[in-house]
Amino acid sequence: MASFGNSLPMMMHRTLDAIMPKYRELFSKYELTEQQWRVLRVLWTTGRVTSIQLAQSTLLPAPSLVGIIDRLEKKGLVVRLRSKQDRRVVYVSATPIGKALGKEVAPFVDEINDGIQSAVSEKEWNALQQTLEKISNHMNETKLKKVSNG
Repeated sequence: MASFGNSLPMMMHRTLDAIMPKYRELFSKYELTEQQWRVLRVLWTTGRVTSIQLAQSTLLPAPSLVGIIDRLEKKGLVVRLRSKQDRRVVYVSATPIGKALGKEVAPFVDEINDGIQSAVSEKEWNALQQTLEKISNHMNETKLKKVSNG
């Protein structure tokens, strides 16, 4: 068995503990939580999405997402629109104020991302992305096989 400190979960936690303070500092300047930030980040890059798509993209459980969207709506950053074709479907999009916030913070996010990526070469960064994607896909496939096998 790998040592506790070298287990994948611990390595990932250490990495998150090292990079998240800069992001949290940025979030707090705009009075946003990490979860609110995730929602806005998706909306800034995709426009209008369903609440189900938003839950999948942000990795936030749908019940939690309801409250997060409520708070963002109260801040005037997002709006909900119910589908006219299927009333069960709710779309979420950034308001003009929410979109303006995205444009304002984008340079700061890019600066943080550039700082993180500067720790490794472009080749290493691409390899890291591919490796994490492979692990994630493998684990999701394994989970599906277990569910389908009963």
